[in-house]
This record gives sequence, structure tokens and C-alpha cells, in this order.
Amino acid sequence: MRPYHQIPIIECGEPLVKIPLELFAVESPHPYEKLGATYGEYSPYYLRETVVANLIKAQNYLHILRPHWHIQIFDGYRPVAVQQFMVDYSFGEALRQRGLKAAELSPQQQEEVWQAVYEIWAVPSLDLNTPPPHSTGAAVDITLVDDTGQVVDMGSPIDEMSERSHPDYYAHHHHPQSQNYHSHRELLKDVMLKAGFQRNPKEWWHFSFGDQMWAWLCNQFNADGSTSARYGRVI
Repeated sequence: MRPYHQIPIIECGEPLVKIPLELFAVESPHPYEKLGATYGEYSPYYLRETVVANLIKAQNYLHILRPHWHIQIFDGYRPVAVQQFMVDYSFGEALRQRGLKAAELSPQQQEEVWQAVYEIWAVPSLDLNTPPPHSTGAAVDITLVDDTGQVVDMGSPIDEMSERSHPDYYAHHHHPQSQNYHSHRELLKDVMLKAGFQRNPKEWWHFSFGDQMWAWLCNQFNADGSTSARYGRVI
């Protein structure tokens, strides 16, 4: 199957709209703004109109299964400039974690660090045919908050650059809390897929509706592979 970024985009022109934050929990202050990222015209709490409607459906499904639990919005719309900011920041973090300095990297070390960064972060491409998912207003990073207002432990934080970010990491793991972590991830996935979203195969927190990755994942279950993306980059 062709890579997801080769899926054709047939832009539907649907507007970005503000997420009704009163229906959800919110990461505050916003994690990337706190680091110094600037968003411009739209805040990170905007998504395409149908994506917001589907997110509300997912919240309603969650309430049926877990009364008083909420989906927590971590990040929604993300312009390419913020994508670049976070890629650069994450490269610096990866160096710090490894005790390395950029000026002293060998070509092999540099390649290894960038590979780790791009396991989590989409390339901040300005090519309209290959937009980063969040730049389309069709992708959202989320977690869960329980009925006491506490963030549910998923076994790893959002944006962690490790294998623990993979959705099924804890499915057959020997960690004493592995089944709890996995069941929480599955609950999040189930309510989001029921609302029409697809989950990034490498990130338990990343869901999308209508972008290239969503279409690519849908086509894995469609024999004719005819699903196209409906949202391109927000200009």
C-alpha cells in the first residue's frame, strides 16, 4: 500500500471552528505555547467543523461508558510554523536525553536522533500535497480525565519519543500496571473510532478524521482503496 502522504486530497473547504471547551477537559496552559510556540490567527483549540462534531460524539460515547469522565484536549490545529518549532525543540530534547551536543554529533548520531524525532513528529512540510496532519485542522491529540478530575495514566506521556508511545505497547507487557494502561488506551480508541476517527499507529494519543492518514487507515479496510482525504493544509 502506498504511503499515507501519497493519498490524494480533495479539499472540501470546511471552516475551522472553535472546540467547545466547556464540554471537555483542557491541558492548561497549552503545552506548546508554554514552550514559546506562537499560533497566529487560530488557537490550538480549533478543528474543522465536522471534526469538532465528531469529537463531541466521542465525548458522549465516553459518558455512556464512564459517566463524568472527559476527553482532555492536548492539541488540535497546529500551523506548520509550530510543527517546525516542536520538531526543533524535540531534537534538542533528544540530544539532552542522550547527553549529546549538536556541534559534536557524528553523521550516524545525527541520523539516529532525527529518526527518533520523526517517529513522533510529522515532517513540517510546506508542500500542499503533504501537509502535516495537525496543519489540516483534522487531527487532535487527546487523553482522558477521570471522575475525580485526574488525568488517567496511559503508561507514557503524550509526545514521549519511545516505543511506549505505540498504542499496543502494553498489550502483552510484564509491567504490573500494563493491563490498566492498555485498557485505558483501548477505551480512548474505542470511543474515538465509534465517532469516525482513526488512530495513528505509532501514537496512542493522536486521532484524525478526514486527513491523509485517516484516509490511508480507512483504505486498509476498503478493498477498492478509494477513500481520499477531504482536508488539506489550512492556508
